[in-house]
Amino acid sequence: MEFDKNKEDKYNYLSVLIKLLNAFNHEYLENKTYICDSDLHDLSADEIYRELKKYCETLDAIIQSENHHIEAQIDHDLRRADENRILNDAEKEVLHKNIALMHDYKIQRSINKSVYYCAIHALARIIEREKIEHIIVPMFIKYTHILHSVQGVLQTEKRPLDSELTVFEEDEKLFTKLQIRYI
Repeated sequence: MEFDKNKEDKYNYLSVLIKLLNAFNHEYLENKTYICDSDLHDLSADEIYRELKKYCETLDAIIQSENHHIEAQIDHDLRRADENRILNDAEKEVLHKNIALMHDYKIQRSINKSVYYCAIHALARIIEREKIEHIIVPMFIKYTHILHSVQGVLQTEKRPLDSELTVFEEDEKLFTKLQIRYI
């Protein structure tokens, strides 16, 4: 069994995403630049849950819905394994064990992804509401990944926003910039 090492679980981005949500969720003065600390220490699971509840009002419903959806998908996979006419009984048993082995992982990964996108949508709403024109972050993979996700959400809103994600160097340090264009 192998895991895709290129696709990190979305849970790994939640601490940074929450820090960005907290950094952007305030009153803004026009033509002012805001600078925030880029501290990367991880929040505890309880802190993540508490903070996400502020931005994702339907957090508990999302978690329950995703859990139910994946449980149904796993039940479907088990039924398909039982009904498979190509596999012998030993192969079916191995498949059942593999599905059981992956049960908790699949549920948690799916919940984490749904929660991540709820928070990404919340950040996109703040950016749009406050007419934030650009965001510059250190070019750390987590920040860049989050800005790329935000860019995707901004492009699919009812009133899509054009944006550009670039990397630049300043004082021998790399930064990522999300430039947002309002029409």
